[in-house]
Amino acid sequence: QVQLVESGGGLVQPGGSLRLSCAASGSIFSINAMGWYRQAPGKQRELVASITKGGRTDYADSVKDRFTISRDNAKNTVYLQMNGLKPEDTAVYYCNVEARPRSWAYEHLYWGQGTQVTVSS
Repeated sequence: QVQLVESGGGLVQPGGSLRLSCAASGSIFSINAMGWYRQAPGKQRELVASITKGGRTDYADSVKDRFTISRDNAKNTVYLQMNGLKPEDTAVYYCNVEARPRSWAYEHLYWGQGTQVTVSS
């Protein structure tokens, strides 16, 4: 009932910037928390950043002070501004959204399709 579409990934040089976007669509009753995960080859998926409906944010220590998560509730969209990118940031980035579809009485976690971020010179 809820679909997430990601965009903004790509190849950048170390120190560069990217802005990821994830838009939720469908028959949505409400959206609570939104966030970004990433997974590098051979590693577990890890939480990068999250943001509550009220705007409280959390970041992984490895990205704090470099990444900024934000949301536009009118557009059902979450963003991840990534500055000062490092090679170790290379991964597939997945957005996730806690949303309640109109046909259900509870929230469910939805995932985007993933977008590749590669940081290399």
